[in-house]
Amino acid sequence: MKWLSQFSLVMRSNVTSLKEMVEDPQRMLYQLIIDMEEELGRVRQSVAETIVDEIQLRKRAQRERDDADRWLERASQAMKRGDEKTAGAALEQKLAAQQRADRLIQDLTKQQQEVSKLKGSVADLEDKIRQAKQKKTRLTARLTKATSMQKIQTAMDRTQSQSAFAQFNRLEEKVEREESISEAWVSWMASTPTRPS
Repeated sequence: MKWLSQFSLVMRSNVTSLKEMVEDPQRMLYQLIIDMEEELGRVRQSVAETIVDEIQLRKRAQRERDDADRWLERASQAMKRGDEKTAGAALEQKLAAQQRADRLIQDLTKQQQEVSKLKGSVADLEDKIRQAKQKKTRLTARLTKATSMQKIQTAMDRTQSQSAFAQFNRLEEKVEREESISEAWVSWMASTPTRPS
């Protein structure tokens, strides 16, 4: 069943070869870098949206402060006219606008801290991608070297097993074996007594 064993070996080597083609490390490294860059794009988009929210909060807080200043001006004008009721109502509106502005400023401060963290995360992610690209280059070079060494070794093995020198050595071993067999027969025949005919 030697042919079955050889067939099994050929099939296993083909499966291994197919697996190695599918799991091409260079392609996998390239795809991982692409995935990292896509993730960076999504993070940048998220940071941009957070910055937009920060800008809108800043504008709303400024509008509320401006509104509080206008109510204070109205209260001041009402006091000059002697209209205490209108002045009181204007001061209440001023206080309400000032409270809204204070809340928005607190939210703005939190949003600014969040934006700062996100910007730091983007910088970290960019650094990791830069490192991954450098590592990819090194790994690709190492893989190329290993593949070349493997091809050289395969060629050397093939040369040693299929070359004329290897065939000559096998033929020489065969001749030596035949000579040894002949010597064994001669020696055996010489040691056995001859029978009279």
